[in-house]
Amino acid sequence: MSRGDQTPSEALTAFLRDFGGKRLGVAVSGGSDSLGLLHLANDWGRANGRTVFAATVDHGLREEAAAEAARVGEICADLGVAHRVLEWRDWDREGNLQAEARAARYRLLADWARELELDTVLLGHTQDDLAENLLIRLSRRAGVDGLSAMASWFERDGQVFARPLQGVSREALREDLRSRGIEWLDDPSNENAAFDRVKARQALSVLAPLGIDADALADVSRNLRDAREALEWQVNVLAAQAVAQDRGDLVMDVPAIQVAPVELRRRLLVAVVRWVSGADYAPRRASLCQVMAKIEAGEGTTLSGCLMTVAKGHLRVTREYAAVAKSVAAGEVWDGRWQLDGPWQDGMEIRALGEEGLRQIDDWRAANMPRTSLLSTPSVWMGETLVASPILGFGVGWTANILAERADFPPGKAP
Repeated sequence: MSRGDQTPSEALTAFLRDFGGKRLGVAVSGGSDSLGLLHLANDWGRANGRTVFAATVDHGLREEAAAEAARVGEICADLGVAHRVLEWRDWDREGNLQAEARAARYRLLADWARELELDTVLLGHTQDDLAENLLIRLSRRAGVDGLSAMASWFERDGQVFARPLQGVSREALREDLRSRGIEWLDDPSNENAAFDRVKARQALSVLAPLGIDADALADVSRNLRDAREALEWQVNVLAAQAVAQDRGDLVMDVPAIQVAPVELRRRLLVAVVRWVSGADYAPRRASLCQVMAKIEAGEGTTLSGCLMTVAKGHLRVTREYAAVAKSVAAGEVWDGRWQLDGPWQDGMEIRALGEEGLRQIDDWRAANMPRTSLLSTPSVWMGETLVASPILGFGVGWTANILAERADFPPGKAP
């Protein structure tokens, strides 16, 4: 039925046992997983004095989508749950459609949740999703991270999301819906063998006689998640020992890092690059391997908008000037990580210091910071006149600080 033989209701209750919020959101597509979650969350909310809200994202990619969203609205009305349809019409038909749609879905849900001041938005992923993801990522030769179970709680686009049913099978949810006399909506794409997820479901039916079923693969993905957490903990230990911040740069003690296993070195480099660049995703493994080889050879290189230089046993990772040369901000936040405060006036804007900025500061060498690092530091401009370069102490009353949510490195808690 579900992990530990819990009913879906028991699984949700256990998951939310320590939940202290008052307002819950549920993302509901109308399929069995999300519709089952809606009914369970509504039951739990009524029993525990919480208010439940629901939203359906209409991507505008299928003719049936609007009618399906309307049907979800009718179901929510019967339950007394406030429901809203969130429409996505911004696809420019470039890039990966599924990735773009997924990003839009989270963004729309996050905006909706903030508007309603929801504490958490629940998603209807089940253990079947864990199994299917594992098979799909195996085909892509994923490592521990890719094969690990999805996070139960996570933040995206400034909103907390949760997956409370990852220990519950899809069939258990459907049985619960049948017992309530509720019919769910079937997305035709769930039968389209052109999609990897459908292929994964078909493969599961073939593997089942070997004992490789959804329950078994979900357990494997959870075991890998435990392994991933252990690796992340050890990376934080290594970072605390061998990485220092220097005015927006990260400086690594190469000899201290080189004695660590290659997987820890790789993960640390990913964490460093993402912290400096603000990238949402890790660089490709092939690119990382090439960069690691250059670092071992004492050579400089670039990766994901970061410049890496090796000198005197240290690797300095800074924002690459080319990555921010055209970045302009009229407000106080620049490049997604710097906040500048000072005596703002109309017409001022934040840009990288660059060569022109250095030419306007006589004693920039006194900062004891590499020229290549200084080029990409945030500065205040009025047209072509440099008003302030807080990193260099140029300009009265100006400060530049890393945003609070980006300030700590390593991002996790080191012991």
